[in-house]
Amino acid sequence: MDWKIELIFVPVSDVDRAKDFYVKIGFNPDHDHQVNDELRFVQMTPPGSACSIAFGTGIGGRLTPGQQDSIQVVVPDADAALAQLRDAGVEAKGVDEQAWGRFVTFDDPDGNSWTLQELPDYSAANQG
Repeated sequence: MDWKIELIFVPVSDVDRAKDFYVKIGFNPDHDHQVNDELRFVQMTPPGSACSIAFGTGIGGRLTPGQQDSIQVVVPDADAALAQLRDAGVEAKGVDEQAWGRFVTFDDPDGNSWTLQELPDYSAANQG
């Protein structure tokens, strides 16, 4: 049986600001549904990802805006990801070189932290 993570909640204080930010950095706006005055659901997907994020009003868990700091996304090129973020006006930090990958970090407007990881080329390391 497969277990697939397909949706992660990101707590935000301003739904429209968050949606604009994520569109600006390349996420696809999959759904934006105002169910009633108290409930709005927005789902967005990073390019090439099988997992989406969700935010809105009247939904959420125990996290408050700015507390999500555990999302890590694999990218093919950390330098290109850093350039894309900076071109979009995002204050991204990186590239942090480690033996287990190259990392770029950034925060959304609420302070939710994201880590982008370029995986090391293990095939090249195993050829020696």
